[in-house]
Amino acid sequence: MTAFLTTERLVLRRFTAADVDHLVELDGDPEVMRCLSGGRPTPREVVEGELIPLYFAHYERYGDLSWWAAEERTGGAFLGWFEFRPTEDGERAEVELGYRLRRAAWGRGYATEGARALIRRGFTGLGVERVVAYTMAVNAGSRRVMEKSGLSYVRTFHEDYPEAIPGSEHGEVEYALERSDWQG
Repeated sequence: MTAFLTTERLVLRRFTAADVDHLVELDGDPEVMRCLSGGRPTPREVVEGELIPLYFAHYERYGDLSWWAAEERTGGAFLGWFEFRPTEDGERAEVELGYRLRRAAWGRGYATEGARALIRRGFTGLGVERVVAYTMAVNAGSRRVMEKSGLSYVRTFHEDYPEAIPGSEHGEVEYALERSDWQG
């Protein structure tokens, strides 16, 4: 599989149908899913029938702005994924940065390393002008990654979700970085 992006410790590549088990395992960890679904796993049928096809459709439509499987550069262990995709259909100027890593990869700097590399690639070669990221206000780990990656707090907002999850009463936060403010 050809790498989309390589860093000191990571390889980011396109997802394949062979990644279904990796995604089911990742989304099956209640701690990984705590700030996304309240800890509920993503069913295999959703991974196979919705997520993998969504990723493939983004590769077809946007090529280099999509979701990327993240592996350790040495050994190739699956770590999770990064998202770097347009916030509006057909637009490339503003992209959303996201990441979801296995718990074993937390606290090791992988999220920051991958995020910084994607931001660099976006601003220097993909025509990106603005990077945005969102998380629950109570998700201190994700907020730290955003800040270490150069993004700044923009606002706190409240969504009307059909099911509240613990911490959602504190709202969501938006972070952003403009290319003109990027320190490269």
